[in-house]
Amino acid sequence: MRPYIICHMMASVDGRVDCAMTAKLDGVKEYYETLASYEAEATLSGRVTAELELALSGKFIAKDKTTVDQEIVSKKVDSKNYEIVVDTKGTLLWDDDKNYDEDHIIITSEKVTKEYLAYLDQKGISYIVCGKDKIDFNRAMEILSETFDIDRLCIVGGPNINGGLLKEGLIDEISVLIGPGIDARGGLGILDGLDKDTEVTKLKFIDVKAYEDGAVWLRYKVEDAKKR
Repeated sequence: MRPYIICHMMASVDGRVDCAMTAKLDGVKEYYETLASYEAEATLSGRVTAELELALSGKFIAKDKTTVDQEIVSKKVDSKNYEIVVDTKGTLLWDDDKNYDEDHIIITSEKVTKEYLAYLDQKGISYIVCGKDKIDFNRAMEILSETFDIDRLCIVGGPNINGGLLKEGLIDEISVLIGPGIDARGGLGILDGLDKDTEVTKLKFIDVKAYEDGAVWLRYKVEDAKKR
């Protein structure tokens, strides 16, 4: 089993997702309202997004480089709402978890250092370690379902983590709140990081809703998502 996974993003009309840019557009309020409407038990962010918006400034540098090299799951609390962060090698800095509104789960690969896991233990932060050299997302999603009782998960950033989960067939729904504006400076789109020879992912239309401020909410089902 795994959670039902929604990729929920806000973008400009030209598909750009730079947070500082989208924050200036109408539709931000609707983005968070639509996110809440999913009633998901957890949100998930990639390392880059977490570094910009969630974690403390700076980088964890282990004095002892010994890696764990095995799957480990540490559940600190039972929670109705988790904020999940993908941090493959364990570099992000955090406050004590009790000081946040939501409990955190950090997902790393088995190349994370023992020292970093001890750091998370000290902060009271739950974690999942799985995947030899890179995170095994299929296994991580199973653990989120089985150990943390997460049935519905919204990915909220960024493009590379979106692309990585799509590549594994783990995204069930694409949800995009389009703000009325154009970026046109280049940069990352809603999903990124797939190989150039990757086949186009086909979607099935679910719904569309327009708002008075010009924002539009689009929802699609991913046709070839793996069965839950």
